[in-house]
Amino acid sequence: MESDNKYLGKEKVSKLLLKFSIPCILSLLISSLYNIVDQIFIGNSELGYLGNAATSIVFPITIISVAFAWAIGDGSAAFLSLCQGRKDTKNAHTAIGNGILINFIISIIFLILGFLFMDNLLYIFGASSVTLPIARDYFKIILIFIPIYMMTNGMNAIIRADGSPSFSMASTLVGAVANIILDPIFIFVFKWGIEGAAWATVIGQCLSLIVSIIYFTRTKTFKLSKESFKINFGIFSNVIKLGISTFITQMSIVIISLVCNIMLAKYGKVSKYGTDIPIAVIGIGMKVFTIVINIVVGIVLGAQPILGYNYGAKQYGRVKKTFKLVILSTFVVGLISMIIFELFPNIIIRMFGTESNLYMEFAIKTFRIFLFFIIFTCIIKVSSIFFQAVGNPIKASIVSLSRDIVCFVPLVIILPIYMGVEGALYAAPIADVIGIIITIVLLILFFKKLNTEKAEVSETPKILNSKEGVIITISRTHGSRGKFIGELLAKKLNIPYYYKELTAIAAEESGLDKEFISKINQKENLLHDLYLTTTPVKYAIEAQEKVIKQIASQGSCVIVGRAADYILRNNKELIRIFIYAPEEYRIKSVMEMYGDSKEEAKKNISKSDKNRSSYYKIISNTTFGNVNNYDLCIDSSIGPEKTADMIYDYIKNLKR
Repeated sequence: MESDNKYLGKEKVSKLLLKFSIPCILSLLISSLYNIVDQIFIGNSELGYLGNAATSIVFPITIISVAFAWAIGDGSAAFLSLCQGRKDTKNAHTAIGNGILINFIISIIFLILGFLFMDNLLYIFGASSVTLPIARDYFKIILIFIPIYMMTNGMNAIIRADGSPSFSMASTLVGAVANIILDPIFIFVFKWGIEGAAWATVIGQCLSLIVSIIYFTRTKTFKLSKESFKINFGIFSNVIKLGISTFITQMSIVIISLVCNIMLAKYGKVSKYGTDIPIAVIGIGMKVFTIVINIVVGIVLGAQPILGYNYGAKQYGRVKKTFKLVILSTFVVGLISMIIFELFPNIIIRMFGTESNLYMEFAIKTFRIFLFFIIFTCIIKVSSIFFQAVGNPIKASIVSLSRDIVCFVPLVIILPIYMGVEGALYAAPIADVIGIIITIVLLILFFKKLNTEKAEVSETPKILNSKEGVIITISRTHGSRGKFIGELLAKKLNIPYYYKELTAIAAEESGLDKEFISKINQKENLLHDLYLTTTPVKYAIEAQEKVIKQIASQGSCVIVGRAADYILRNNKELIRIFIYAPEEYRIKSVMEMYGDSKEEAKKNISKSDKNRSSYYKIISNTTFGNVNNYDLCIDSSIGPEKTADMIYDYIKNLKR
């Protein structure tokens, strides 16, 4: 029963990194083509930098739609992965159907609001009296097809989670290639100008959607039906919860773009460059910047399963080695990019058209100042994803938001007051310096703590053969003495008892560390729900589920905790017990067992119950402690021995 993931802890790290990272890099680079191809052709057309300014104004508005689409898509994909682990086909197709339907509804709302407030939105995002008509011509076509765009982005995340990343990449590639081919035809041959660029983009998106729809007729782990599209707010709330981090990340891009465009428009107007040159140039700089970031993000995304597994296995040497390779690769990519931007900015700028001397002057300044510390930006982005991969969503959020929201946004507002429009350019390198300092401090603290932790080595218990009979699962509130009651019951029935033994066996079979598995639903974390969806925790949950099923296959036993009642729900011999007690009894029990004060006991009970509830919700998508999920709910305040006797009698009567 050795885990399929064990090779992540044995295979050469460099070989694994190449295997996983290259597809991620290619996929991200293909998706970034959409963002840059239009600007290359538009910049070389008669529209010039005004056309690029118009697309730069529209771009952050479309990112708002992507934020919703990716949040729903990534949330549905994460939920699908959880359903795959628990063999839950019903909730899987419902979550995906609900995600597709609500994504479509949001896209229609977005379309309507976009047309109602089109000029207002374009002015807010930096349009001038000159660029407004051009931006409007581009945006109205993009807006009509926004449902196509949102549906494609949402569906691609689900396709990847269904085990077909190459198909997802093919969907994006078809659209990108079509866009590249059609752009010059529509812009230069048909003379459609900015509208030609928009039509090339939306036709590419339509082709991508067609490819995605074809896949949905041949999915691997779920099948959609009419029932899939009936709204289930309980399931969809979990989808949103799992996708919220993606939404926050995308909306931070919108905030940065919005504030930056506003300040460029305000201070550009009173500078020699005017309003439109700074916005056009920053738009180009951000698109080029995105290509570099996508390369390094692809590297660390490929490293995620390697980092997650080895962190869970407490093979910290392999975690460090993987991270060093990721950082080294990131450093090389960032260094090459920085050298090109500093020494040869003209080469890149001319790809997007040659304009006036003022345009070239500001463009060169942008690449040399705004992107000066791109190497730091790359390391910051990679470190944020690294922390997420090793189960530290709080550190991941701090690293990500400190550079972008906490530092860059205030700086881009303050510096132009004293430095004019060029102050907006200096906001990025200063934010990078502050961000890299915060990142390095958090990395040092993380690895320093890592060096003090050691994997626990002890004799591993075995799964015991048992007689035929009932499988008893015990769920319990903290302080109700459920563990002790389960042990007493197992002795009365003369059958094996599994609690700590379960995590030890799971660790042995999976290669993960016993202590890490044991504490996944005890870890105190401000983002506990998000922590439970991180890579190392997913491996631990998967290992536990396999072992629970293996234990149950060996005959009658008592299993305490770990959502075993849900995992074994299809076992005909299953008896599900829930043990609870009044708060005062539980407080007293915790004080006796752990030596806590009354206040400490209350706090620990609240924290433990909350964590168990989150864990159970992630595993089962149902509510922890719901009486409908159990065969017997019993108040243990009568005492552990009497409670065990009552459960024993209940089981014996059932057998008769």
